[in-house]
Amino acid sequence: MKIYKPKFWQKKNSLLAFILLPFSIFLQLLLVLKKNLGNKKKFSIPVICVGNIYLGGTGKTPLCIKLAEVLKKLNKKSVIIKKFYKAHEDEFKLIQSKKIKLFKDLSRESAIKKAEIEKFDCVILDDGLQDSSILKNLNIVCFNEEQLAGNEMTLPSGPLREPLSSLKNIQMVVINGNVNQVFEKKIRAVSKNISIYYSEYLPTNSNQFIDQNLLAFAGIGNPNNFFKLLERNNLNITKKISFPDHYNYSIKELNDLVLYSRTNNLKIVTTEKDYFRIERYNIPQIRYLSVKLEIKNKEKFEKEVIKCLL
Repeated sequence: MKIYKPKFWQKKNSLLAFILLPFSIFLQLLLVLKKNLGNKKKFSIPVICVGNIYLGGTGKTPLCIKLAEVLKKLNKKSVIIKKFYKAHEDEFKLIQSKKIKLFKDLSRESAIKKAEIEKFDCVILDDGLQDSSILKNLNIVCFNEEQLAGNEMTLPSGPLREPLSSLKNIQMVVINGNVNQVFEKKIRAVSKNISIYYSEYLPTNSNQFIDQNLLAFAGIGNPNNFFKLLERNNLNITKKISFPDHYNYSIKELNDLVLYSRTNNLKIVTTEKDYFRIERYNIPQIRYLSVKLEIKNKEKFEKEVIKCLL
């Protein structure tokens, strides 16, 4: 979704949020109706769903990649399934660059049926938490420490696709960032049975950018998360430029960035996802920060994931 997130989404007691509240209530009523219409389709292989209730930028795709890697080590044949959106080509390329099997389809159900036919042991749904037509064996919801649940209101009053109370139907939460006991209590208040894990991004090529003044740009769900990752790894950002998620860069915009960087003696860095969106332009001055996702308490995490396959 190509939007800039308004600042009031992160503020409690915003007047604008309360003005929009009737629209939020209406949209949630529609969602409840949708969830209760029709039957859930059960499949012959386990379905792991990695989703979010905070709109965008929570790290679903990196976690799906991590899950696929974990399952591969356990000799489980898995495939990531993404609903096809033309604007999401960057995420498709990111997954495929990791040598992970990907099915993209306008119908998640059709993609799962294909996985059954091809004898996969399980499927990993990248997004799809709000797709009530599919019965999932394991639901994992992602948050990022910088945004968490924002003002805890649903769209358009806030950034949530569903209220925090919807977590009662999920089994695991993965928070990218540091331990936050206050937020954990809010989750536990919804359900004491939810397992909470933490993750972190570890750069694998940050040495390329050490002792350089950087122009950092990103067109992801929450660009500030990328900028803070750079800063946490002691990289010097001189200029920050944010674009909407899945932004379709023009060659002129990219050339303007290169010109600005030359004029101001800066090196350019972007996200891996952004890079896959612009690699066709073959601009050598633009490099990306490569990261890997690490799960804290990973042994327990892996055991819980495996349970859903039994």
